[in-house]
Amino acid sequence: MSLTVGQPAPSFTLPSSDGGTFALDDLHGTIVVVYFYPRDNTPGCTIEAQDFRDVVPELKRLGAIVVGISKDSIASHCKFRDRYHLSFPLLSDADGAVLEAYGAWGEKVLYGKPMTGVIRSTVIVAGDGTVAGHWPKVSVKGHAADVVAAVAALASQAAPKAKPTSAPAPAKKPAPARKPAPARKPAPAKKKPAPAKKPAARKPAKKARRRA
Repeated sequence: MSLTVGQPAPSFTLPSSDGGTFALDDLHGTIVVVYFYPRDNTPGCTIEAQDFRDVVPELKRLGAIVVGISKDSIASHCKFRDRYHLSFPLLSDADGAVLEAYGAWGEKVLYGKPMTGVIRSTVIVAGDGTVAGHWPKVSVKGHAADVVAAVAALASQAAPKAKPTSAPAPAKKPAPARKPAPARKPAPAKKKPAPAKKPAARKPAKKARRRA
């Protein structure tokens, strides 16, 4: 089955290396990177798993998660996870139903020989559950970086656009400075009171002349 961008992603629930099951339908609103790989502990699959491990922090920052799917058992997945310190779940699709639903099972060429098996491929499922990106045949080198770039573009489209802020009110002109009141002239100093006049000294009275 071939996938087209914009179609609903096939739902699935599979056993997970994290314990329990992983259900795609439980992740509405989250971007999910689903990559399909042939087998645990093989050279190409190991490089791809390590590359996705290294971009997990960036995917988390963008609101996305990554899961790997192969036909290997959960026991095999756990050993693979622990050996390479993988920080995302590996899912077991033992009967290959999910692989077929995502176009990851079919004819391929390995070492120049045609064969039927898992086709290395990656799908980005948007938060609304639709297929937002599809790599039907993956070349491992640089692939994880390409997926991060595609998720970043998808996340920027989904982010709500900020409403333009209203223009700030024009600043009020400062009131003109008041002119300082003219300084008052000091009142003239009061004249000192005139010194009191000294009383005039009286001349002694002349003695009366005696008569002869």
